[in-house]
Amino acid sequence: MKRKPSRAPRIGLALSGGGPLGAIYEIGALCALEESLNGIDFTRLQHYVGVSAGGFIAAGLANGISPRKLCAAFIESGTASAETSDPSWLMMPAYGEFARRGTMLPALLISALWRVTAGGKPLSSALEHLGPALPAGLFSNEQVHAQLAHLFSQDGRTNDFRQLKTQLTLVATNLDSGEIAPFGRPGWEHVPISKAVQASAALPGLFPPVEIDGNYYVDGALKKTMHASVALDQGIDLMLCLNPLVPFDATAPQVAKVMRRGLSAEKHHIPRIIDGGLPAVLSQTFRSLIHSRMVLGMRQYEHAYPDTDIILIEPDHRDPELYLANTFSYRQRRELAEHAYQQTRHMLRSHKTGLSEKLWRHGITLHHDTLDDPKRHLSAPGKAPTRIGRAIASLQEIMDDLGHTVRSVAHTEKPSW
Repeated sequence: MKRKPSRAPRIGLALSGGGPLGAIYEIGALCALEESLNGIDFTRLQHYVGVSAGGFIAAGLANGISPRKLCAAFIESGTASAETSDPSWLMMPAYGEFARRGTMLPALLISALWRVTAGGKPLSSALEHLGPALPAGLFSNEQVHAQLAHLFSQDGRTNDFRQLKTQLTLVATNLDSGEIAPFGRPGWEHVPISKAVQASAALPGLFPPVEIDGNYYVDGALKKTMHASVALDQGIDLMLCLNPLVPFDATAPQVAKVMRRGLSAEKHHIPRIIDGGLPAVLSQTFRSLIHSRMVLGMRQYEHAYPDTDIILIEPDHRDPELYLANTFSYRQRRELAEHAYQQTRHMLRSHKTGLSEKLWRHGITLHHDTLDDPKRHLSAPGKAPTRIGRAIASLQEIMDDLGHTVRSVAHTEKPSW
């Protein structure tokens, strides 16, 4: 059993992507963690690592913006100001990219016609020759850089990695080489934070690659789902990892819409993924691919960094609420953030025995009064739970906690939660 260190713990936070839905989940989960963990300040951690949408959250925290302030600015607020933004501008067409590619079309058409008429090439070959005229992204991501540059220009904040009081790494992928680009690390710290977020979140097909110093960069998740090793290599005692996208297990009993003690709520039931058609199949495929890669990475972290406690926080695989939500939708942000908040509180209660031991080693304790308060909400309170409902939910959490504890003892390999 590891002993509690005498020095201040070095704590890292890694946030993976998932579009606007991923950012909403991470804000809700971080708000639950912030109020439920004593001895940790989420704006003063040793190292932040962000990928894609998680890069925006990581950059905000590293700039001293607390989870609650992030929630107030990007979840609760409905208007744009110096402190808030409506991410609807992420759906603006990439007019500049369309225009640039459009100028190439006449020459490509002439070349394609020549290949068919004079060169004897089949029509399919000529159509393939028109590929460079297609835009590299459908939506503009220029406002990501502009909006965040404005946000980080406020007093007490900075858009310069070198001016931060902590370490921040935002990971993108070099489109031409396939190598990762760890913006914020030595040799990469001259790039503005807002530009690094734009590059890290440039999902191929949706957003054009971002040009930086003559190179083009896209989403950092192309190489890894969770780039926690960037921080682990620098020496971390406790690594917190948040992953918002998980595959849905339609074969298991499905949990309530909102995991709140005793709250009777509408339940979504998904008997089979295929019943949702192509969108559901593609969503499950995408989630399964990135999650399996992340699980493999987490196992490698545990073996490569045995002196580091690693805690993974992610949605319940049986919960249809986040699975059914549109990954790129911002419309239901309040409901989804509340769901993530309550779900994370449920996870902390259900794993409190094992978590308490891990956290205690780093001077962190669970705030049981806060966790056990059924009236706590992230946003506007909903219907009050019944006494019977609270009793049933409490019993379920005790059984879950007991089950996790038994499995931890039974297995020699340390678990990740």
